[in-house]
Amino acid sequence: MAPSVEELTQHVLKGEHRALAKAISIMETRGQSSRQLMKLIYPRSGNAFTIGFTGPTGTGKSSLVDKTIEEYRKRGRRVGVLAIDPSSAFTGGALLGDRVRMMEHTLEKDVFIRSMASRGDAGGLARAARNAIRILDAAGMDPVIVETVGAGQTEVQVATTVDATVVVLMSQLGDEVQAFKAGFTEIGDLFVVNKSDLVNPSKTMYNIASGLKQREDGWRPPVLKTSALKGTGVAGLVDALEKYRKHIDEHGSREKMARAKIEAELVETAYSDFYRETVDRLKGQKDWDLLVDRVLKHQVDPETAASQLARTIRKLDG
Repeated sequence: MAPSVEELTQHVLKGEHRALAKAISIMETRGQSSRQLMKLIYPRSGNAFTIGFTGPTGTGKSSLVDKTIEEYRKRGRRVGVLAIDPSSAFTGGALLGDRVRMMEHTLEKDVFIRSMASRGDAGGLARAARNAIRILDAAGMDPVIVETVGAGQTEVQVATTVDATVVVLMSQLGDEVQAFKAGFTEIGDLFVVNKSDLVNPSKTMYNIASGLKQREDGWRPPVLKTSALKGTGVAGLVDALEKYRKHIDEHGSREKMARAKIEAELVETAYSDFYRETVDRLKGQKDWDLLVDRVLKHQVDPETAASQLARTIRKLDG
């Protein structure tokens, strides 16, 4: 017999891996159970430091996350990881080779790693990821790391749900230019030039640093170098992350950022629910079919039809 939401919550709070996996699956499918679960989980969340690793494909993010997990474990921390995959879920489809190695940490009691698939739904993924972070947070994981595959809209959206965003780049491949184009300089709190053992990273580090400015709260994003393959520079990265955590706590930046994120989340989530519920209701209306037919037959243009549709929507709640 499947446990109730209340029973599942108790197992989640104890950090039991099976319960964590089940709870995150419920969040991905949404529905009434997900609402009940979040109602119980949310009061116990808000303690973990959340870190997003993002950047272009091929920069070694997964290997760097793997080494970051090791470093935090050396410091006695329990680590939760969400690996965002744009195509495959943890239980269906291939994972990248680096992530397979990272998954070896799942054998550890104090590490939990879950891969989440976007399936082309950026908004839905961000919503599920935010709630998955809260589940790991409530389970006592600190930090919670979110790692993304590439550098597209989904990745930027997910990265902006965390406390600290680490942008991972490589030397002399033009990544610093792509980072500026993709807007990573606006969301990056720390920049890392990985695979520094292959090519001298000095020029790339200089190019990145030249484009960064000190923020209103006094933080200037550092530019670090690492070699995930050799494990060099990772301790310095974690030190920098802890320094940033202390900085945003002392300057009140974390609270301000949290408020802005909650405001954005509420609008986004309410819009998503309204959109889904409205579409379902519209498809059961006779006026909907008639309006679509009229547009198909070129009896009315889409702009005029949309205006009529807005009036129809208002009538649904009238």
